[in-house]
Formats: sequence, C-alpha cells, structure tokens
Amino acid sequence: MSVSPVSAGFSCRCPRCGRGRLFSGYLKVADKCESCGLDLGAMDSGDGPAVFVMFIVLIITVPLVFVVWAVFEPPIWLHAILWPIVVTGLSLWLLRPAKGAMLGLQFKHKAGEHRV
Repeated sequence: MSVSPVSAGFSCRCPRCGRGRLFSGYLKVADKCESCGLDLGAMDSGDGPAVFVMFIVLIITVPLVFVVWAVFEPPIWLHAILWPIVVTGLSLWLLRPAKGAMLGLQFKHKAGEHRV
C-alpha cells in the first residue's frame, strides 16, 4: 500500500504508514510513529509551510477586503477588528496541514539537510 505524502500530511498522519499521528502537539512533530516506528523527530520543515500559508491567506483575504469594502461599506474600525481575526484564524487553520504536507513530501523525496 502506497501512502500519498500530501494526503497523509493533510490528515496529519505518518508519511510512511498513514496511520500513526504526525504531531504530538499543535505543531510539534512526534518523536516516532506509534504505528510503524518511523523516526519523526529528525524531520524539520523549516519556514516553508509558514511562507506558503502566508501567500494562500493573502490570496484569499485581499480580494475579500475589497469586496466587503465595496458591497457593505463598513466603517474603518470594523475592518480593523474583522480582518486580523480572519487572517489569524485562516493562518492557524492552514498551518498544521501545510506543515504535515511539507513533511510528507520531504519523506517521499528523501530530503534532508546537506552535510559538508
């Protein structure tokens, strides 16, 4: 059975077996898979998932800001309250699956730190 690295990552499961949990906390990678024993503690996604999430949230929210401004014409204080909540919520919702997908792709392609 071949496990898709992206689907395993989005479901926050082990990239090798697809059954064990990938995270032990919100973004803390588990030390090892409880199902297959894969060493997950050595995996590191760096800042890649955060960068992708920032671009995705930007693409979603900027058009929404302009649509809400044009259609509903809310006061500026409402924008100042609404959009930070939307951006923070979307970022927190997308960050964990993005990190899982990045770790899954790194596992599939055997990516690691370069050694000199």
